[in-house]
Formats: sequence, C-alpha cells, structure tokens
Amino acid sequence: MARAIWSGAISLGLVHVPVQLYSATESREVRFHQFEKETGQRVRNRRVGEDTDEEVPWERIVKGYELAEGEFVIVTSEELESLAPAKSRTIKIEEFVDLADIDPIAWQQTYYLGPSDAVASAEPYALLHRAMVETKKVGIGRFVLRSKEHLATVRPIGRLLGLSTMYFADEIRSPETVETLPTGVSLSDKEVQMAAQLISALSAKFDLAKFKDTYREQVLDLIQKKARGKRIVAEPAPMEVRVIDLMSALKSSLESVGESP
Repeated sequence: MARAIWSGAISLGLVHVPVQLYSATESREVRFHQFEKETGQRVRNRRVGEDTDEEVPWERIVKGYELAEGEFVIVTSEELESLAPAKSRTIKIEEFVDLADIDPIAWQQTYYLGPSDAVASAEPYALLHRAMVETKKVGIGRFVLRSKEHLATVRPIGRLLGLSTMYFADEIRSPETVETLPTGVSLSDKEVQMAAQLISALSAKFDLAKFKDTYREQVLDLIQKKARGKRIVAEPAPMEVRVIDLMSALKSSLESVGESP
C-alpha cells in the first residue's frame, strides 16, 4: 500500500476538502555504482576543498551563488530559511481553467490526491471531483511541499483527483531560442495531403501500456546474462538512412502501412 507523502486540504474559498498526496509515478531507470576498472574497487564521491584536497564535513559547508565567473555570494542556511514560504497544509485553488489551455510543457511531476478519510472527507471530495468533471474545468493553485512553494494543476484522473506541479512562466524557454526554426519553406498541397494521409493511417487510441522501455529491458537482460557468466558480443549499430526525396519517402511510408498515395 502506498504511503502518503503530504496531507492537508484543497481550499476553494470557504470550502475545504481534506486530502492526502501520493506519488503517481516512479523511476524505473537502471542505476549503476562506479568501480575502478583494474581493481574492481568501489569508487565513492567525496566533498573536498579545491585548494587543500581535504574532505569537508557537512556542517562546514555553505551555499554560494555565482554572480560572474569566479565571483560568488555566500548564503547561509539560516538566511535561506528566513525566506522559505510559511509551512502550510493547504492547496489554495486560485482559479479554474480549461484543461486544453494548459500546454503539457508546464507540468513537472504528477501525484494522486486521495481523501484523507474514507468517510469524513468522502462527500466534499466526491463533490469537487464530479463538479470538475461536469464543468470540464481544472483548478490552478499553490501549495508548499518540502519547504518549496509549487504552482499546481488539480484535475480528475479516473475516480481520483490528481495534482501536477508546474513550472512558472519564466522557467519555460521560448521556442525562439532554437536556432534552426523553419523559415522560407514552400510545401505543395500534394505533400501536405500525403503527410495528413500518413498521420491518419498511423492514428490510434492512445494506450500507454503498448509502449515498453526496450532499452531498460535490454540493459537488465545484459546484466542477467553477465551474472550467469555468458560472454557478450556487441552487434554493430545499424547504419543511419538519410531521407533525401520527401515525396518518395511519403509514398514509401504510405505503402508500408497499406495505403495508396
């Protein structure tokens, strides 16, 4: 059974909905430790002084912010704590918006929100969930988690409410920062029609379970084989095929999915 990592209430004006926060995702990334190749001895990271090469204990470490190259401002833990947001057990909803108005680029981490009590908070929880479903609106609010204030989206996810922490606007880079924005491109109606036909042929109802982390599966398989003492021979990587003729590529793609160009 999952354990709640935060408990509090969703606040809408004078209405409070007691909830608990649960992790909705977990990383399945294969993690490795470091070893010295020749000796097999474990390699560990140490915090050492740049000039003395001596290990520095945690109690003597402070934070520094780089203003310019080689120029730092030192900030103590006490100074940072004085600026920390007040501890709060409230997810304060500031407004409701259409889900379609939120670009997914704004979302960071998603959690489940469950009623804090299966009986006492069940009615206000169910009421908020149903009202959001029927109005097709999601809540935007703020709350404090681990001493940091987060902007968040509260939305129905199945029978539960979900919460997704969000980036603030100034944390999202403009598309204009990409140097190779397409400009001066001329497309024929035929090319657009064939591309749309290809998209239509490849369209399906999204099912996340269909998509497997094949790299992680291969890494775990490699580890198991090496653990059994099996010799591993690396296969050469396939050569990259570069598309030169766009029309030919579209025709071949349509034919591969059983469509006539």
